[in-house]
Amino acid sequence: MSARNSDRHYGWVAIVLHWFMAPAIIGMFALGWWMRQLSYYDPWYRQGPELHKGIGILLLGLLLARLLWKWLNPSPVAEPGTPRWQTLAARAAHGTLYLLLLAIMCSGYLISTADGRPIDVFGWFSVPATIQGIANQEDIAGEIHEVLAWTLMALVTLHALAALKHHFIDRDATLRKMLGLRNSSEASGNRVQTRATL
Repeated sequence: MSARNSDRHYGWVAIVLHWFMAPAIIGMFALGWWMRQLSYYDPWYRQGPELHKGIGILLLGLLLARLLWKWLNPSPVAEPGTPRWQTLAARAAHGTLYLLLLAIMCSGYLISTADGRPIDVFGWFSVPATIQGIANQEDIAGEIHEVLAWTLMALVTLHALAALKHHFIDRDATLRKMLGLRNSSEASGNRVQTRATL
């Protein structure tokens, strides 16, 4: 499998980035929701946020890498027969997902650095606080962070349902492309072509 995308398939770089980030983002939402339930005396009251911040910064780096890779490697074309409105809706949904992720990460940064302290990423490096001192910065950014996180999860759910619909109802190769799998018809076509060249 090639590293770069083609007209018919995603390359392994895009596939790895997608399947590494997807569960991590869902896990971050679950961790954030769980942290809200902790009491002040719970040992995870401080450890949970530190873990959340560190993973969030790493995910921001992966998101920027993914956006750069997407810019350098256009996505495969839509399956034949796909209505134009579905193609446009899919593009809009993907764009919205990326914007939501960026906004969530920026608001998380504003929450974490509101007191002027840098974000320590597992002792590997620190991200300095560049914006602080805004009135009620932590509270306002926190509310935005929570609303956007729930919005993201709703859109992620729709995204997953759409992928399942393509796979089980439309029976096209949309999901198989992101899994790095080939169509059975394509595979048989490749075998025929290989035999013809022997």
